[in-house]
Amino acid sequence: MKQTQKILITIVIVLLVAAIFVLPRFTKYHLPIATNPTKKETNKEFERIKQKASELKQYCTNNNYSTQFAFILDMQQHSGKKRFFVYDFAKDTIVTSGMVAHGSCHKAYLENAVFSNEVGCGCSAFGKYKVGYEYPGQFGKAYKLYGLDTSNSNAFERFIVLHSYSCVPDEATYPQPICNSLGCTMVSDNFLTALSAYIHKTKKPLVLWMLN
Repeated sequence: MKQTQKILITIVIVLLVAAIFVLPRFTKYHLPIATNPTKKETNKEFERIKQKASELKQYCTNNNYSTQFAFILDMQQHSGKKRFFVYDFAKDTIVTSGMVAHGSCHKAYLENAVFSNEVGCGCSAFGKYKVGYEYPGQFGKAYKLYGLDTSNSNAFERFIVLHSYSCVPDEATYPQPICNSLGCTMVSDNFLTALSAYIHKTKKPLVLWMLN
């Protein structure tokens, strides 16, 4: 009997240790404390944005969009990182960045971005968008987005807009992911305020480019 009790106690201890130290490593609900990306990672990400910005400037020049600023979203990056970039074409650099959620595709939770242009899919759609007019949306101030590519041509019909929501933080949470949207470009309240200043500063429409 005593031997059985010892075995049971040992099993309980092992399970408790596993619950405290092992399970947190394998579930999205128990993730490590946020950490800063390495300098090498940051430089690689910056170079990708800079290269895309060069392409985008030419596109904006050819199509009569703003050549002052543009919004570039690198959805290859983890959602816990600041992956929404405001690019200053004149200075050829990123002037600010913030957090942005991707669509859930109507799943309970989607850690990595999945893209679709289908109406009703709930996913993000990559491609270039014209940032349209401001209006009072369901979650407050919002901006209409017009898809400029075949990959996001249904954006207006899908009600894909730029708006803020309280679940999106101001600061990076990596390696912890952030919340999902239903396909909209969803940012924090403070970051939308900052973006609004750039939108209203330019005479020509801004382009938002969501990279896949």
